Amino acid sequence: MSQPKIGETLLQPAEIDFAVTHARLLLEQLDAMLLGRPELHRLVLAGILSRGHVLLEGVPGVGKTALVKALGQLLQLQFKRIQFTPDLMPGDVLGTHILEATSDGRRDMVFRPGPIFTNILLADEINRASPKTQSALLEAMQERSVTLLGTTRELPDPFFVLAS
Repeated sequence: MSQPKIGETLLQPAEIDFAVTHARLLLEQLDAMLLGRPELHRLVLAGILSRGHVLLEGVPGVGKTALVKALGQLLQLQFKRIQFTPDLMPGDVLGTHILEATSDGRRDMVFRPGPIFTNILLADEINRASPKTQSALLEAMQERSVTLLGTTRELPDPFFVLAS
C-alpha cells in the first residue's frame, strides 16, 4: 500500500469543511451549556476526533460528569460513569458471564455487559482502582474490545474514555 504524499489527505476538501463546521458548532453548543471552560472543551473534542482518550487531573466538583453528559446529549451518544474504588473488580467494569435458567429447564452461561459497553465513559478516580482493574480498562481502551472466556466482543463505535 502506498503512503500518502506530504500535503495529501484521505478526505476531500468538502468533507474537511463539513467536519470543521460541525466541530465548531459542537464547541459553541458545549460552551453555551457549560460556561467557563472553552479550552477544556476544545481539547476534549480534539481527543474524541482523534479517536483517543483523555485524562483529566483536578479536584472533585469541576464538572467532569456534566461534561460527559453534555457531550453525550450533543453527539447523541450513550454515556456512563464508573466510580473507581479499591474493591472494584474487572468484571464490574467489563461485564461477566452468569448462569441463567432457560424456559426448557437448561442452564446456559449468558454474558451481561458491563458499563464499559457505551460510547462515552467517565472513569472517575481511576487511580483508586486495583492494578488488575486498571489493566482491564486500559486493555479495552487500546483494543476497543473485551475478551472474556475466549470470546471477543467489540465495544461500541465510537468509544471514548474520559478518565480522572
